[in-house]
Amino acid sequence: MTETTDQTETIAFLENPATHGGAAVERIDTHSAIVFLAGARAWKLKRALKFPFLDFSTLARRAECCRREIELNKRTAPTLYRKAVPVTRTADGGLALDGAGTPVDWLVSMNRFEQSGLFDRMAAAGSLTPDLMTALADTIAAFHRDAEVTPDKGGAEAMRWVIDDNIEELRAFGDLFDAAALDTLDAGSHALLDANAPRLDARRADGRVRHCHGDLHLQNICLVEGRPTLFDCIEFNDDIACVDVVYDLAFLLMDLAHRGRRDLANLVLNRYLARTGDWGGLAILELFLSCRAAVKAKVSAISGRSDPSRIPEAKNFLAQAVGYLERPAPRLVTVGGAPGTGKSTLAQRIAPEIGGGCGAILLRTDVLRKQMLGTDILERLPEDAYDRETTERTYDRVLDEAEALLRAGISVIADATFTDARFRQRIEDLARQEGVPFAGIWLQAPQALREERIEGRTNDPSDATVGLIRRFTQELAAPEGWLRLDSSQPLDRMASNTLRKILT
Repeated sequence: MTETTDQTETIAFLENPATHGGAAVERIDTHSAIVFLAGARAWKLKRALKFPFLDFSTLARRAECCRREIELNKRTAPTLYRKAVPVTRTADGGLALDGAGTPVDWLVSMNRFEQSGLFDRMAAAGSLTPDLMTALADTIAAFHRDAEVTPDKGGAEAMRWVIDDNIEELRAFGDLFDAAALDTLDAGSHALLDANAPRLDARRADGRVRHCHGDLHLQNICLVEGRPTLFDCIEFNDDIACVDVVYDLAFLLMDLAHRGRRDLANLVLNRYLARTGDWGGLAILELFLSCRAAVKAKVSAISGRSDPSRIPEAKNFLAQAVGYLERPAPRLVTVGGAPGTGKSTLAQRIAPEIGGGCGAILLRTDVLRKQMLGTDILERLPEDAYDRETTERTYDRVLDEAEALLRAGISVIADATFTDARFRQRIEDLARQEGVPFAGIWLQAPQALREERIEGRTNDPSDATVGLIRRFTQELAAPEGWLRLDSSQPLDRMASNTLRKILT
C-alpha cells in the first residue's frame, strides 16, 4: 500500500455541515473510500491509495474512476447515481463543491438511501426474507443475462492470477495468518484449478465471462423502492469486474454463508440456476467460493491495520476459504408424490443441510421442463407440454444433470412426482452407478390440503391446478424402500425427521 496524497483538508471540508447547507454529516469509512452522508445526498471520496489491485494514487486517476463508477453503476442503480463532482479551490483559498476553480479532488455524487436498507444490516437484523432473496436472485440473473460479454477476460489464467494474488498478499501479512493454512489453501486451490482449467476456458468461450459487478456481497446491495438493488460495483480494475458470472455470484453466496445463512445462500443459488440454467458453473463453485473468502480475508486484514477488531474476522475468512476445498462426498435424494404434497417445500428446506458448498442442488421437473422448452419459469405452459414424450424428455434431463453434478462431487435433490416406476428405477440405478448414497422420500397428504396448497401458490414454477389434483383422488402408495412421510405435519418437524433419517 502506498499513500500518495494528503486529503486531510478535503475530508475536513466534507465533514463540515456548512458544506452541505447545515445538514448533519455521517461518515462511513472503508479500506478504499470515505462516504459522507448529508441531507438527501451521499458523497464518496476515493482514498489516495495504491494497492496491487487498485490505483487511486493520482488526481487524474481518481477523476477517471469517479466517472467510471457512475457509468457502470447506472446499469443496476440508475436512480442512486448522479454524477462525478470536483472539489475545487476557491479564489480565497478555500474549497467548494463543483466550483469554477481548479479541482483538488473528485467525488461520486449519489442520492442517499436508508442505511437500514443495506442487506448486510438487514442480515444482522434477521430481516432478509426468502421472498426478498428470491427477488435478489432474479435481479442478479437478469443483470448477468444482459451484461457485456468480455471474451478477452476470465478463463483459467485469470483465476490463476486471483489465486496467486490472494496467496501472495495473505503471506505478506507475516504471522497474522497460519502458515500451514496458507499452504493448504495454495495447494488445494491450484489442484482444483488445474482439474477445471478446460472447463473455465470453455465457459469463457461460451460467453459466461461478462462485465459483472465484481464486488457482489451484502454490503453492496440495498433496497430501493422495495426492490433489491446492486450498487458500488468494481470500476477500478476490469480484471476484477470482468469475470465468470458464477464467480460474481459466489461473493454473495460466500457472504451469506459466513453470516450463518447457508439457507439463504442455497435459496439464492437454486433460484439463480432456475433462471439461468447454468448448471455447468457448479463444478467450480467451491473454488470460486474459496477465492471469494480469501479476498475477504485479505481485505479484512488490510482494515485490521487501523482497526485491530477486524483481525479475527480476517482469520475466520481464511478458515472458510480452506473449508470450501474440503468437499464432502455427494449424495442423491429424491422427493416424490402427488401434486400439492409439498415436495418442493420440503426439498428447499433440507437442501442447505446436504452436501458441501452452499448445499444440495435442486433438480425440479417443473423448472427443467420450462428451461428445455425455452419459456420463463413462471410462464404457464399449454397442456400438450405435459404429454408423455415431453415428460420423458424432462426426466431424461433430470437424470443427465444429476449424473453430471454427482460426478462433479455435488449433492442433488431431484424433485418430481416420480409416479412412473421406470423413472424411479432409473434414478436409483444412477445412484448405484455413481456409488453415492441414495434416499427416496415419498410425501402424502389429504386431498383438501393439497388443493389448498395449490391455490395458495405464488411466484412458483409449478403449473399444477386444483383440476390436476383431483385426478389424483386415490392416494399413491409409497414405493418400496422409500421413506413415507405425512406432509400435513409441521414443516420444521418433517424436515428435521427427514434429515435425521437420510443422513444417518
